[in-house]
Amino acid sequence: MPPLGSPSTADPTRVPSAPEAPAGLGSPYAGYVYSYPHKTAYRPLAPKPALRDVWQGQDLSSLFLYLHIPFCEMRCGFCNLFTRTGAPEELVSRYLDALERQALAVREALPGARFAVGAVGGGTPTYLEAPELERLFTIATDVMGADLAAIPLSVETSPATATPDRLAVLAAHGTTRVSIGVQSFDDAEARAAGRPQRRAEVENALAAIRDAAIPELNIDLIYGIDGQTRASWIASIDAALAWRPEELYLYPLYVRPLTGLGRRAVTRADWDADRLALYRVGRDHLRAAGYEQVSMRMFRRADAVPAIRADADKAPGTDASTGTAYCCQRDGMVGLGCGARSYTSDLHYSFDYAVGIGEVRAIIDEYVALDQAAFARARVGYRLDASEQRRRHLLTSLLQAEGLDTADYRARFGTQPGAGPGDDFADELSPLADAGLLTATADRLHLTEDGLAWSDAIGPRLFSARTGALMDGYRAR
Repeated sequence: MPPLGSPSTADPTRVPSAPEAPAGLGSPYAGYVYSYPHKTAYRPLAPKPALRDVWQGQDLSSLFLYLHIPFCEMRCGFCNLFTRTGAPEELVSRYLDALERQALAVREALPGARFAVGAVGGGTPTYLEAPELERLFTIATDVMGADLAAIPLSVETSPATATPDRLAVLAAHGTTRVSIGVQSFDDAEARAAGRPQRRAEVENALAAIRDAAIPELNIDLIYGIDGQTRASWIASIDAALAWRPEELYLYPLYVRPLTGLGRRAVTRADWDADRLALYRVGRDHLRAAGYEQVSMRMFRRADAVPAIRADADKAPGTDASTGTAYCCQRDGMVGLGCGARSYTSDLHYSFDYAVGIGEVRAIIDEYVALDQAAFARARVGYRLDASEQRRRHLLTSLLQAEGLDTADYRARFGTQPGAGPGDDFADELSPLADAGLLTATADRLHLTEDGLAWSDAIGPRLFSARTGALMDGYRAR
C-alpha cells in the first residue's frame, strides 16, 4: 500500500488504526483554539468598568475592528457559533440600530483609536441585504472612523447569500478578502454535515465572488464527515482548487453539544484516526498544489501576496499571514455586536455567550434593547494577569506554523537574557519536545509537522488551570 499522504493512490476503503497519542495527549481533537481565553471562561464583571478606563494607557494606534452579525439563513449541523436563524426583518433593523449605538459609545470612549485591519463575521454577515450592508459599512467608517479603503478587510459569506448585489457592496467598501464556508462539494456529504446545499449553488456563489474582483478568496472545507472517503475528500479539495483560491482552510468535523449533529450523531470508534488520516492527505495534496501551510487549518497559495494597504509592509511587527502591521499577540481588538469580543492587554470582554437557540435569542433581544450609556461599560469578561498574558502570547504564536519568536517574547515580557517561554512553561512544553512535537532553535520555538497535526490537542493542554476550571464551570451551568 502506498504511504498515507499519497492522495492520488490512497485506498479510500482502508480503516485507519487508532492514532497513538504522543505525550499523553489523548484525542488529537480536544478542541479548536482560535483565541485564548475562550468566551466560556468569561464571567460578569462587577462593577462594570467604563470603557474609557478599560482602554486607559493602551496603544490605540493599531487596532483590529471586528463587526459581528449573529444571523444565518440556516444553522449547520456542526455549528456552535453564536447565531440565530429566521430573524425577522424588524429584528435585523433593531440590531443595526443597537450596533450603531454601541459604535457611538465606543468611539466616544476611544477617540484616538486607529484601525489597521477589519473583519465582518458571524453568523453570516451577508445575511444582511445590500442596503443593510451599506449601513453596516457606514457605521464602520462614519462612526468608528475606520478607513476601510486603506486597510485589509475580510468578510464571511455563504453559498446562499453570496449574491452579486451584496458582493458589489463589499467590493465598493474595500473588501480585500471573502471567506466562504463550502465544507464539501459533494451534496451527500454536505447533507450529512447538516448543511443542505447543492453544488450548483456553491459554484454559482464562487463565480459571483470572482466576478466581484475581490482580491482574496478563502474556501472552508471539512473532513471527517460520515460517508466521506479519501477519494471524495480529494475530490472536494480539487473542486476548490479549480477556483484558485488564495487561501484554503481545512477543518476537522467536531460534534459538539447543543448542535444539530450533537443531538443525533454517534461518534465512530475510528473517527480520530480517520480525521487524522484525512488531514494528512489534504495537507500533502495542497502542498503538492503549491500551497504553504500557515497553521493546522490554514493553507495559502504560495504565489498569492496578502493584501497590504498603505505602508503596512514597512511597519514593524507586520503579521506575515495578513500583510498588516497588526499583531494579534500585541495589539488590541474592538468588537461591535453582541457576539464580538474586544480585548486590551489585560482585559478581554464581550456580552454573554451561548449556543442553545433559546439562550442566543435572549442575548440578542437584550442587546437590541440597550441604550448608548449601557454600551459605554464592559459587561462580561476575563482579566489576564502577567502569567496569563504570557500564556496567551505562547498559544497564539505556537499554533502557527512559524511558531514563537523568542526574542520578541523576551522583549515584550522583560524575561531575563537567555530565558524565555521554554523556562516560563517548562512543565507544559518539555513533554511536547520529548515526544517530538515541539522543537526550539536559537531564536524560535515551533511545532514540528506532527505537532501541527496535533494542534487541537496541544492547544487545550496549554490552558491554565484557572481558565480550564472556568470553562468547565460554564459547561456545568
